Amino acid sequence: MANHLTPSELADQLQMKQQEVIGRCVEMGVPIFHGRIDRTLFETSLRSLGAGQAPPPAAVTRH
Repeated sequence: MANHLTPSELADQLQMKQQEVIGRCVEMGVPIFHGRIDRTLFETSLRSLGAGQAPPPAAVTRH
């Protein structure tokens, strides 16, 4: 399987819109080189971004 994909190809594989893929690349600093995106770098960055934005687990309240 190819690792460097066009935004359209990557969007199809990840069930995203092409503009969303491009926007996420800009947001996460993932380069688009000669119209191609490194899928591994994109997916890893997306997971890291998602983990950072996830709501924190329920905290134990102390009285």
